[in-house]
Amino acid sequence: MSTSETFEIHFGDPSKPVGYLRDVLAKHIIAVPSGGAIDWVTYYFRDVRLAELLLQAHKRGVRVTVSLPATPRISVANQAVIKMLSGPDRLADGLKVVNFPGIPAPPGRAWKPQLHEKIYCFSHPKPIALVGSYNPSGNNPEAQPEIIREIGDQDHGYNVLAGIVEPSLVQHIIAHVRRIHQAPPSLFYRFTDSANRVFKSSDTTIHFLPSLQPHPVVQFLNQLGSGAHVRIAASHIRATNAVNVMIELARRGAAVEIIAESTRRRVTPDVEQRLIDAGIRFSRADIPGGAPMHLKFVLIENSGQVWSIFGSFNWTKPSFWLNHEIIVITSNPSIFNQFSNCWNTLKKEAAMSAEQKDFIIHPL
Repeated sequence: MSTSETFEIHFGDPSKPVGYLRDVLAKHIIAVPSGGAIDWVTYYFRDVRLAELLLQAHKRGVRVTVSLPATPRISVANQAVIKMLSGPDRLADGLKVVNFPGIPAPPGRAWKPQLHEKIYCFSHPKPIALVGSYNPSGNNPEAQPEIIREIGDQDHGYNVLAGIVEPSLVQHIIAHVRRIHQAPPSLFYRFTDSANRVFKSSDTTIHFLPSLQPHPVVQFLNQLGSGAHVRIAASHIRATNAVNVMIELARRGAAVEIIAESTRRRVTPDVEQRLIDAGIRFSRADIPGGAPMHLKFVLIENSGQVWSIFGSFNWTKPSFWLNHEIIVITSNPSIFNQFSNCWNTLKKEAAMSAEQKDFIIHPL
């Protein structure tokens, strides 16, 4: 764990104990006393031991709310935990299973928003909102390995939980999570005042999607050009307009580096080739054992200033236009250094995997 004035950062990676980030969540659950509050919204939730800890917290007098999508991409993934938490002798109204309406789509396509945020709020021992890329999506032992093969084993791979502790920001995030729980957003949510609010502290801005505002990451990158250094860790890159933003950034003279997840479904070969052809330094974090690189962050250096951008967002059409996401932009130098250290580890991982592949293809 690393700390700064406004953040408490936890990185999960293959060098850490298996389940490091789920254990961070477990410790926070256990630390909340009777009369406190726990408020969660997440995409995948399959960890039955964490679900049991939430039930225990509820029984000792903690106000617990959990909001989950009814049908994530792996539609049955959350059903066991939903069953555990449902019912009058469990969380009762504390559990909200969200089923967003879709919009008209071509045959064979599904244009439906997803509750893709990962936010874990705790009132004690001090208010904190943990946000980032981590879903508690696994079990030990794992009874459904086929689901983990599809999702990726997030308890072994690269992920982050950034604990925001600045009081005004925590207050706004908790209010956001509770609004989702009390009244799940409608198809027209992006037109509401709640969707278009931006929350700021001295060095940090928090955005929620969907909204009517320009995409905050794209807007930031579009302001950069020659002299800027931009590093992107991305588990998913598929949207043509997102790729165009990266390519145009490089054409304006910025030095752009990308480390992507190894799965060709999440970052296609066509996307990879377009980025390489534009002069972008592209590599894949092909982690031994197949553990996922699920990180979603951007590091920016320009004119002596630094920024870190992170959250739940992907570089995909659903993430840009439909999904409910959280994006954090901060100029905090300590946070930048910590994400930069993570980047350097990823870069070594990607370089080693590339060398191994080259040896297999071109043995000495």
